[in-house]
Amino acid sequence: MFLKKIILLISFLLISLISTSQNKTTNYLYAGRVEKLQNDSVILIGTASSVSFNFTGNNCAISLQSIDSYEHHNYVSLVLDGKYIGKIKIEKGAAQSFPIKITSNKKIHNLTIYKTTEAHSGGILFGGTTAKLTSISAKKKKKIEFIGDSITCGAASDPSDIPCDKGEYFDHHNGYYAYGPVLSRAIDVDYLMSSVSGIGMYRNWNDENKEEAIMPDVYQNLYLTKDNSKPKYDFAFQPDIISIALGTNDFSGGDGKKERLPFNVEKYVSNYINFIKMLYVHNPKGQIVITNSPMVNGQNAVVFEDCLNKVKNAFAEDKTHKPIQIFKFKPMTPKGCSGHPDIADHKVLANEYAPFLKKLLNEK
Repeated sequence: MFLKKIILLISFLLISLISTSQNKTTNYLYAGRVEKLQNDSVILIGTASSVSFNFTGNNCAISLQSIDSYEHHNYVSLVLDGKYIGKIKIEKGAAQSFPIKITSNKKIHNLTIYKTTEAHSGGILFGGTTAKLTSISAKKKKKIEFIGDSITCGAASDPSDIPCDKGEYFDHHNGYYAYGPVLSRAIDVDYLMSSVSGIGMYRNWNDENKEEAIMPDVYQNLYLTKDNSKPKYDFAFQPDIISIALGTNDFSGGDGKKERLPFNVEKYVSNYINFIKMLYVHNPKGQIVITNSPMVNGQNAVVFEDCLNKVKNAFAEDKTHKPIQIFKFKPMTPKGCSGHPDIADHKVLANEYAPFLKKLLNEK
């Protein structure tokens, strides 16, 4: 009899543990390139990757930690009850608790924590919250993935806290207000950011693919690096549209000090074609859109457009996938740090691009 009671007690505890675990999985929604750990912890990796939860009451603090191969600070942006409430600086070191001030009288509040910086700025560990959680569910939406460089990252766009000539490169990031997330919110779609500052399709801003990895080298790694100790990207997102904006750095003249070869049309086009073929393997139903750059002008812009047409024409006989589309941004004189678009510029880019993408989605 005693043995039976023990077995029943163990069974009850196991059922309770499983139930609790199952309930917890409905307490958080994750988006973007993230690595899910145990106990509801998650590492926010990519630009504008996020964790979201619903809670009741006015008590809410969140645990965040900046983690990388070396110690440095990092940033998240917060959206409370649908309202952007600013950036938080996460100082280097151990996990820290950040209280969230609740100002509305809603019965159920929602908080979303967005990684403001890019993947190469290190991860941000979300270790949970003190809030009294309630369940949260995801609405089914169409999806867009944005593959790109520093422009797509929203890098050097926000000097509101630290002036452009002060601090470090990632101090001026604001991925929440990059054109991809901005237009995605405007047309009500889910999004994924796969972007790295300085990166190109066959060479980078100041490297001929000798010392640094290019996008085709890192894309299939969850952390957008060549570090084989990191998990592979699982391609679970399956976007309806994949937007590729790579070329600004391929066309760049670099820093003027390091050797820079003339732009190689054949390498750029060949790498682009192979990159798209790889994307099709993992997402055969996705609509590919390739774009120019608002930062590339003059004769380079002409060559750029010709390259994009070559890429598109390479798939002209492809009856398996949707026809590749080309979108052209208008030329822009950027107002952000180090020649990048600022937040207002990103809104201009979003307003240009959103109608084109919305039309494509409506045709699906």
